[in-house]
Amino acid sequence: MGNPKAFLNISRKEGGYRPKEERVKDYNEVEMRLNAVERCEQASRCMECGVPFCHWSCPLGNRQPEWQDRLYMDDIEGAYALLSMSDDFPEFTGRVCPALCEKGCVLNKQHEAVTVRENELAIVERAFAEGRVKPQPPTQRTGKRVAVIGSGPAGLACANQLNRRGHSVTVFEKNEAPGGLLRFGIPDFKLDKSVIDRRVALMEAEGVEFRCGVNVGRDIKATQLLEDYDAVCLAIGAEEPRDLRVEGRELKGVHFALELLRQQNRVNAGRKFTEKERVTAKGKNVLVIGGGDTGSDCVGTSHRQGAISVTQIEIMPKPPVDDNPDTPWPYWPVVLKTSSSHEEGCDRRWLLDTRRFIPDDKGCVSEVEVEEVEWEKDSSNGRMNLVHTGRKSTIKAELVLLAMGFTNPLAEGLLDQLGVEKDARGNVKVDPLTHATDVDKVFAAGDVASGASLVVRCIAAGRDAAKGIHAYLSTAN
Repeated sequence: MGNPKAFLNISRKEGGYRPKEERVKDYNEVEMRLNAVERCEQASRCMECGVPFCHWSCPLGNRQPEWQDRLYMDDIEGAYALLSMSDDFPEFTGRVCPALCEKGCVLNKQHEAVTVRENELAIVERAFAEGRVKPQPPTQRTGKRVAVIGSGPAGLACANQLNRRGHSVTVFEKNEAPGGLLRFGIPDFKLDKSVIDRRVALMEAEGVEFRCGVNVGRDIKATQLLEDYDAVCLAIGAEEPRDLRVEGRELKGVHFALELLRQQNRVNAGRKFTEKERVTAKGKNVLVIGGGDTGSDCVGTSHRQGAISVTQIEIMPKPPVDDNPDTPWPYWPVVLKTSSSHEEGCDRRWLLDTRRFIPDDKGCVSEVEVEEVEWEKDSSNGRMNLVHTGRKSTIKAELVLLAMGFTNPLAEGLLDQLGVEKDARGNVKVDPLTHATDVDKVFAAGDVASGASLVVRCIAAGRDAAKGIHAYLSTAN
């Protein structure tokens, strides 16, 4: 602990965002960064608590106090070595993680948590810039071959860990480039895709093979996969979006959120779409249904596409601001979250249920009928029940984006061919320790097994699955 009084004398300082008027005109990353001196000062605020709740809060078990001390001492090589021991991709989590560690920080009791996420990003970016991140291929190969299906954070982490253990890993990706939802779901203004390319190039230099444009289950059958590889890890995510089955759902202009987000990311990458194919908010009033991060991403994308107005509605009550007695420190606080996209302009409304989509004379959505709702506790069982009030109104919208989350992985194709057991929610059922399925040689990691979750949790699951697969391969004939 280089400066034991820093948390008393130095206030929390964030990098902040680029000016709204500037950032809405492009898809460049919105976050700014502190200079090296300021960043070291922020790292010095870490108190190296006897019980580090930041470590406890992190799904990866990152050793934040240790690498923050290294950052404070300007030892980037040491800081990166400590950071990368538990996090395969700090350049991803440093950008898109909601920073569970900061919510557990003791200083967060006064809303002055250490800027852990930004410090993490500063370490990895300086390490890359200073040439400290170099390919480290394994010195020996085991002769075992592993297929990882899906190249999102879980698949990438699993592949990275298995390759470092000396196994030969092939990552199959159905899309044209690796990254999964990192590439095709998260907007460029939150995660520039050159960051993914940089990491993939490093993994390739270390020996990982990527085969893109290959839909396993269609282009390669499950039986062939099991014959060709000693183990298989399913990391295909949970891509089944939650739908809204109400009158008018079939109207033109009603889309799932990822239809907008995926297409815009592809446009940014240089792909062309016809006017008929294009999903765009340009010149339209936009309604986003769903109050989570995906909905927020739709808000920011709609602004950049030139929307006239953006409204976001949520069926749940508005969360408390700053403090919530139901979720005290050091637990994750269920409080109102205002993203950079919300700051760019958005009419946010709560306790509204969508009743129907109203068409114009061309079969396109023009308005959405909503109804105010209330949540009442059932005294017999304590459950909260939805109550419709009958108070209805309409919201003008020529583009509606359904951002209500995801339910389960797509079973058709690979999962059906493998015949893996599923849980009650339709996710692949795995052993909680080894991540093995009930089919020999087949493992699963990430959203395909847990349901939709955070990038940081998926990386942790990928690492754990790699441990299970390595143990299996070490004992297999």
